[in-house]
Amino acid sequence: MPANPFEDPDESYLVLCNGRGQRSLWPARLPVPAGWPVELPATSRARARAHVEQVWPDVRPHAPATSATSATSAASAGETLPALFERIAAKHADLPAVESASTSLTYGQLADLVNRLARRLIADGLGPGDLVGISVPRGTDQVVAALAVTTAGAGYVPLDPGYPTALLRHMAADSGLRTLLHTGPVPVDVTGLRTVDLAAPDPDPDAEDRPAVPVADAQRRRPLRADDTAYVIYTSGSAGTPKGVVIPHAGMAALAEAQQHWIAPGPGDRVLQWASFNFDAGFWDLTLALLSGATLVLTDDRAVLPGEELRRTLIDRRISHAVLPPVALTATDPDGVLPGGVVLSTGDSCTPALVARWAPGRRMFNGYGPTEMTVGVTMAGPVRPGEPVSIGEPWPGNEVRVLDVDLQPCQYGEEGELYLVGEGEALGYLNRPALTAERFVADPYGAPGSRMYRSGDLGYLDKDGPLYFTGRADRQVKLRGFRVELGEVEAALESCAEVRLGAVVVTGEVDSARLVAFVVPGTDRSEGLAEELRGVLAARLPAHMVPSRIEVVATLPMTSNGKIDRRVLAERAAGSLPAGESGASPAGPVDLSDPVAALCALAARVLEVPEIAPDDNFFDRGGHSVLAVRLAKAVRDEWKMNLPVRAVFERPTMAELGGLITPA
Repeated sequence: MPANPFEDPDESYLVLCNGRGQRSLWPARLPVPAGWPVELPATSRARARAHVEQVWPDVRPHAPATSATSATSAASAGETLPALFERIAAKHADLPAVESASTSLTYGQLADLVNRLARRLIADGLGPGDLVGISVPRGTDQVVAALAVTTAGAGYVPLDPGYPTALLRHMAADSGLRTLLHTGPVPVDVTGLRTVDLAAPDPDPDAEDRPAVPVADAQRRRPLRADDTAYVIYTSGSAGTPKGVVIPHAGMAALAEAQQHWIAPGPGDRVLQWASFNFDAGFWDLTLALLSGATLVLTDDRAVLPGEELRRTLIDRRISHAVLPPVALTATDPDGVLPGGVVLSTGDSCTPALVARWAPGRRMFNGYGPTEMTVGVTMAGPVRPGEPVSIGEPWPGNEVRVLDVDLQPCQYGEEGELYLVGEGEALGYLNRPALTAERFVADPYGAPGSRMYRSGDLGYLDKDGPLYFTGRADRQVKLRGFRVELGEVEAALESCAEVRLGAVVVTGEVDSARLVAFVVPGTDRSEGLAEELRGVLAARLPAHMVPSRIEVVATLPMTSNGKIDRRVLAERAAGSLPAGESGASPAGPVDLSDPVAALCALAARVLEVPEIAPDDNFFDRGGHSVLAVRLAKAVRDEWKMNLPVRAVFERPTMAELGGLITPA
């Protein structure tokens, strides 16, 4: 695995600053790139970080645009999301834009709702430089809210109502939200936060008189620029705290161009909104439809669960385009879905086996790109069975550099770290200037003063052109399509009073992948500690970051240099699974005269726990959406019976589920 020149704490670092006020930590042993004067001479990494924290408070541009600032940023001339959407809405005003189970809106109707809400936000003083929270379930209100916030000029911060309250409170406070758009109960209480219930009547007596025509720059607090914030997505942080990635409008035109170049969606196509807005894949779904004239098809969360629920949705809603992570593709039968349509695999490594299952009968693509690059940066396809699965070529306006430890280009076939540059590059991490300076670094190969994003991904460039992804250079993992920093989970564990030391590893592949934690308690107590810790973590972390299993141990294995031996822990986690791992293999004859007892045994096998009691909650014992699908599938495959996946969410104990099993 290549070493990284930015990760050695004992090396001397410079602090560089370009003409746009951006900063980069730079190894003193390497030549300084053009356009980056030295702001702080060679010093320790810790001192360099501390200096950046002092002098660079935020990554969002706040000052009004001037001729001087416009001249220093090519992004200022780019197109914004509202401008791109306004053009498509005017061209296809009578075509269906969004469709839910109960509502259908044409592009003209959607644009009217967006513009009226945007004017309401502008009247409340919101505009460029502001952030607005959106806590709205899947549906037309969610789409309207996101587009209206950006049309007003502000950036939106998605706050999933299903997230733990402590996490939502952190995100709202960290992003400095002044306003929260919501429907239903307010999910978070933060001092000074104004809430707007989109389901309630507008209290403004002049609301009916607000025009629905497009919002012009003259009506905003100041003109909207391409380097203004469009949205902030919070991702897992290695230091134990989620970090907000600040995405500007600058990459929107390139995003739409890439979608047209490879996929070419348009009127008549039906795009599934599969991903949550809490992830940038949800923004891809939205723009794939609404920047092309296609229809965005909305569902509730249960309808897109991998497996039979997702398959039925794809068929019943006549979906032609779907963006699905490998975990969803693995769990879902492709027979009869997306005939002649498009499927895009993204969020994790796409395997040849998935291509063999899903490519026949439809166009299949493989996309790559972290949140820090406006959803993505490369695309491969259409991919075909029997061929190597690459991550393809960069989008228009973007580049990928494969560099070695001295930041020199790697030879064809030589593994290096992927450095990403281009129009889609994020502004940085909100309120984390030192981390921004470490990850968004000076670009020795671009225009003077330009930056590149140090992705932490490893890969190589094939002599015939395509790029291949080979893994990570750090402890970040992809779990069922979610980006997880294991360090954040460990930090949450070690913040618990009864934990002296914790370590987290990943075991399993694709849809069977899960987190397993090992903890050394700070007291003699071990009885019931694992389940108590899972409850504490569930109140602090998103569900996909809560370990499926926690083992209480006396000590953790160490390497010869005194570090936790995670390889040994991973082997232990994989080797300690009960027989019939993942519920994939039948456990022998089952007595269905007692369906509750039979379900307890089957659920224990799926959850990889010694036993589960009738009144145990499936999700409290380590279950998640993919395992719920696998439990239902095991009932069907092994018992020739039916158990609706939705029922597992609605009645998650075996005592409740036992009476819902029906003959196939």
